[in-house]
Amino acid sequence: IKAEIHEYVIKNWRIVKVATTKAQRKLFFNLRGQKKRLGRLTTEEAQRVADDLGVTATQVKEMEGRLGAFDASFDGPTSDDEDSPIPSPAAYLHSDNSDPADLVAAEDDQQRSSRQLGSAIMTLDERSRDILERRWLADQKSTLQELANEYGVSAERIRQLENNALKKLRNAIAA
Repeated sequence: IKAEIHEYVIKNWRIVKVATTKAQRKLFFNLRGQKKRLGRLTTEEAQRVADDLGVTATQVKEMEGRLGAFDASFDGPTSDDEDSPIPSPAAYLHSDNSDPADLVAAEDDQQRSSRQLGSAIMTLDERSRDILERRWLADQKSTLQELANEYGVSAERIRQLENNALKKLRNAIAA
């Protein structure tokens, strides 16, 4: 009966599980008694408790922190005082872009768009593809005049080729 009561207390004491392993359960029940008797544990006391219970001093300090933490309401203050100094988790955890389905759909859409753009670019002739890549996709973007000098045409002709290539891309992606 005592073991069942202990198990029930551990499972239902808080929403977040405090003690899950056998050593932690032992530490949970013994540390509560130690804290009542001693108050806040010093490093030496924590080491002594750790040696007695067969756990590390770090685990004792961690469990002490868990036991000393207060239980906060997820939904917010339960009183009429809305100016609570500590905001509830519900006030800052919600995010409009946190739905996994929306994130996966957006990622799929991005990948589909990238594939469409890549295949549309491959339908262009080599000169138009080079102009678009150097004007739009390169880190150091080329000017119309630089491309005109390289291809031996006017800057206006490069602009026209660029516009025609962009129209072809739009049509290929829309199709």
